[in-house]
Amino acid sequence: MQTASHTQSPTHDTVTLQRLTLDRVSATYVERGTTLVALQDVSLTVQDGELVALIGPSGSGKSTLLDIVAGLYPPSAGRVLLDGEVTETQERLGRTAYMRQRDLLLPWRSAVDNAALALEVHGTPRRQARKLARARFPEFGLAGFENAWPAQLSGGMRQRVAFLRTVLAERPLLLLDEPFGALDALNRVAMQTWLLEMWERERRAVLLVTHDVDEAVYLADRVVVLTARPGRVAHVEPIALPRPRQRDIVTSPAFLKHRATLLDALGLLRGNADGVSAR
Repeated sequence: MQTASHTQSPTHDTVTLQRLTLDRVSATYVERGTTLVALQDVSLTVQDGELVALIGPSGSGKSTLLDIVAGLYPPSAGRVLLDGEVTETQERLGRTAYMRQRDLLLPWRSAVDNAALALEVHGTPRRQARKLARARFPEFGLAGFENAWPAQLSGGMRQRVAFLRTVLAERPLLLLDEPFGALDALNRVAMQTWLLEMWERERRAVLLVTHDVDEAVYLADRVVVLTARPGRVAHVEPIALPRPRQRDIVTSPAFLKHRATLLDALGLLRGNADGVSAR
């Protein structure tokens, strides 16, 4: 799949490691005794330092795809390659950092202890994990809230703690499943801008699931559109917008052109709100 050629993005003149390759991946599940196909022959790549957004109708298998990459769910067919190597489901466990829509903070742990959890899980002693997490709280806009309980934090702050936990796992591939889906519109916009600034410093490979076309265009290097169930790749849109991106880019003609193309690929400009047809 082709990548956008713009500032700080992978180009054809540079050999870039493919952090993730999905090769004709399919997935099924059983519901009330009936086998249903969730994903069918999905192929895509995420290169090192690239942010790829995945959009599609509800039920198109986006979250299932992230579960497959994370090693939480087995594909029924196809191959999953991490860093160029074919992997089995169990081998992928712990190889990526996964952030879901809900922040999943533990209510009995302080903010800094929640953030440090990723390090503790991977064997870092608790005292050292807390020290490393605490050192990054100012960078994540959380200075002064290290000892706050989750119930004392706003929704946006909880998401920042969850993202810090994800980053501290120090995995080269981040999986983000609707990370701001539970926030109100104003907080969502603020968190998108914050995430983009953080990602442009970290430059990790990211596969982001979202239902928000504007979010996908604003954040991503490429946007992959899935059809309605079974999810298949209907369209791939390279995002030819410069980096670093400022918020006012959402009013630019280039942004609006990408937005219109994706809305059309989703069937939302043709009155087809029920699903997307593969092209």
